[in-house]
Parts: sequence; structure tokens; C-alpha cells
Amino acid sequence: MSRLHPGGLVVEPKLREECGVMGVKGHFEASNLVYLGLHALQHRGQEGAGIVSTDGEQMRSHRGLGLVGDIFGPTQLTPLTGDSAIGHVRYSTSGERSALRNVQPFVVRYGGGQVSIAHNGNLVNAARLRRELEQRGSIFGTSSDTEVILHLLATSQQGTFINRLVDALLQVEGAYSLILQTETVMVAVRDPHGFRPLVMGRVGDAVVFASETTALDLIGGTYEREVQPGEMIIVENGTQVLSLSPFPRRERKACVFEHIYFARPNSVVFGSPVYDSRFNFGQALHRTAPADVDLVIPVPDSGTPAALGFAFASGLPFKQGLIRSHYVGRTFIEPSQQIRDFGVKLKLSPVRSAIEGKRLVVVDDSIVRGTTSRKIVRLLREAGAKEVHLRISSPPIRASCFYGVDTPTREELIAHRLTPEETCAFVGADSLGYLSLEAMHNELKGKASTWCDACFSGEYAVPPENDAERPQLDLFGGASPDED
Repeated sequence: MSRLHPGGLVVEPKLREECGVMGVKGHFEASNLVYLGLHALQHRGQEGAGIVSTDGEQMRSHRGLGLVGDIFGPTQLTPLTGDSAIGHVRYSTSGERSALRNVQPFVVRYGGGQVSIAHNGNLVNAARLRRELEQRGSIFGTSSDTEVILHLLATSQQGTFINRLVDALLQVEGAYSLILQTETVMVAVRDPHGFRPLVMGRVGDAVVFASETTALDLIGGTYEREVQPGEMIIVENGTQVLSLSPFPRRERKACVFEHIYFARPNSVVFGSPVYDSRFNFGQALHRTAPADVDLVIPVPDSGTPAALGFAFASGLPFKQGLIRSHYVGRTFIEPSQQIRDFGVKLKLSPVRSAIEGKRLVVVDDSIVRGTTSRKIVRLLREAGAKEVHLRISSPPIRASCFYGVDTPTREELIAHRLTPEETCAFVGADSLGYLSLEAMHNELKGKASTWCDACFSGEYAVPPENDAERPQLDLFGGASPDED
């Protein structure tokens, strides 16, 4: 997908990604541990993955398109020697979806040596900075906003690598959780608002950074703490750790959608267990929007903890009325005689014996455009459900995200265009209920002002520089249950 620049040149829209990052410093099997950690973070990106290692003198890299297990094997991992490595899993939705050049970590050489970078988030002023850099002679090799950081670092007039990096990050706005490494130093840093998650842990004496604690669990690591908003952690001389706070203080704005959808349920994100949040959302959803039904079923997998919470609070039985296929991937083969709702049927199969003749509450984490919810409701009715009452364990999504979550334009969001009653009629449910914004914040057990809820409230901590030119994208890189 490309668009015309006013000057007539075809330019690619900026890639906006929800990704996962991983780094290990001070372990003789650093690249193997990063490989395993990326497996645990695979839910954050399925488009491509990469690992860069260093032995203190030379960097070695391997990147590929597809899933972590398909990209890496002994042949690819064995050459990635050294006690330091960083990795990245990526999911993009526009520009060059299958372009290897956009797969991270990026590795570049500049006047100070080599540096590699892995980035989760989105810079709202990247387009302007890129134009300014190009006018000064910079040549970009990717269409990712991450490369802007590298060019700012390379062109900085500051002396040391750390000072160059601070200088570069003081110029960008938006969301970034970064892991960088030179031949000898690893750096982890979060933006001052702390939009996207990043944690720190240990494997023995080795220092580990990851988007979620689930990566630490898989490699037998110990979770120590979050990388704080605006904090820069430097690891050098083996595993010596130095913490800096070089950026102006900002109000914490952690992405609430990590607790609703993105993160694995077994992760601790922003200091709180994700499973507990989702279970509590389900209980609050029952209090907010109860229903006179026979059975609670989830839209798997992200709707399952909330459905369990709804069932627990209501005393209703819980059953797996929909079974999800984990082996769909992408299919380009469809019968010549089109099957109605073919895409949803590939992914979800109703359990007729569990739902036939029953009045159902169907719990999902969100509704975006509404088209998938409509197909699910129809699927359940065709399988014999007597009534289908849809319950959503988040507030209505009424605004786009500019901090690393791929949402459609505001006009494409069904909750922006239609009332809940109109949305209910569109999806064909007997009733529709959302978790309220107030109830969601109550269950998060923290001040509402410390969470970014812009996709629900439309209140942006860092306003986008050019909302009008935002590309039309698919929510969550196509990974959402409300996938069109």
C-alpha cells in the first residue's frame, strides 16, 4: 500500500508495529536464550524475527520472514556467537509487509563503531524527522520509523555513544521500548511516558531484558523489575548495571490494551499480572452488563480469562463453545464456490453439542469494525444457539492509536460510527454490553491518569503530528479476534 506525495513521488506509509524485544548480556549462550525468549513473545509479532549477537569485537546477525521456529535452527544459531545478543519479533500491516529489509534488529556502522537496535512502539514525529534528515543528506534503507533513531544517533555531535543516544531520543516523540547494543555495551530504554512494556531480569548473573515476563519464565530467568518510564539502563563490563534518568519527567501512560489483549495471560506487565486483570474485567463486566442466559462461552483465546471471570461472578456454567485452530497461518486457497464466513470458520469452530438450544453469553476482548463479531454471532446461531448475548471486556474503541497499536482510522471504528444499540443490530446479537471506562480503571487498581486509554477516550498524551495523513491499517497487525 503506497500513497502519492504532494510532489508526485510515491512514498511508503510508515510502518506501525506491535512487536516484541529481547536482550541477554553476560551469558555464553546469549543468542540461544534470546531465541527461546522470542518464542515466548511470538504472539507479539508473526511477520518476521531476527537476532544480533556480539563477542565484543564483531556483530553477527540473522533475520528472516515468518515464525521464530521456521527462521532459526542450529545452522542459523551456531554462528551467532558471543555473550551478548538482542532479538525482535515483528508484525506490520502496511508498506512492505514481507520485506526482509524492515525486519529487526537493525545493524549499522557509524563513526563510533557498530550498533544494533530492537524497537517496540511508534514515533509520532518520525515522518517529519525523516524528511529533515533526508534534506540533510541521510539515505534510508527501510520504511520503519526505528531507522530515524539510528540516523539521529549517527549525526549527533555528542561525543560518547550514550550521549549520542540521549541526544537522539530527546528529539523523538511517541512510544519506544528499545534494546540496543554496541560491541561491548547493552542499553535498554523506555520513553518518558512508558507507553510500551519492558522488564528486566536475570539468568544467573546475566542481565535479561524483554517485553514481557513470559520470556523470562521460559528461559528459567528471574524477574527483577520494570525498566521505568524514562529510564536508561546500561550494562557493560560483563554484567555491571548503571541506571540513568536523562529525559524530562512525564506522566506515566502505560498502554491499557496490554492488559486487555496484547500480553500473554501469564505475564506480569506494568507491574501487574495480566491474567488477574482480565479475570477481574470479566467479573466487572457481569456487574455492568448481566444477562439472563444458560451458559458463558469465550471467543478464544484472548476472551477466555474474562469469560471465566464473568462465569465466576454470575454463577453460570462455563464451556468452550468455540474451538480455535492454532494452525491457520495465512491461507491463500479458498474454494471456488465461496463458503460464507470462510475466514472465521478456518479459525473458529462451534461445539454444537455444548451450545445447541442454549442461551449464550459470548465474551470477547474488543470490537473493532464489528465484521468478525457479526460472523461469530451467525456461526453460533447456525450451530443451534437459541440466543446470543455479546459481552465485551473493554470499553468501546472510538479512536485510533498512534503509539504502536495498528488501529483503523476513526471513521472505520464501529463504536465511533454507531451507538451500542446500532452496533448490536449490526452484529445480529440479542444484546450487547461493554465494560465501562470507569469500571476498567477501577479493576486496574491504579490511578486512571497513569494509563493510556486514548483508543477509548480519545485523549492523547502525545498528539499525533498529522492525523489527516494516517494510513488506513488493520488493527493489531491482523492478529486481533476482530480481524476483517
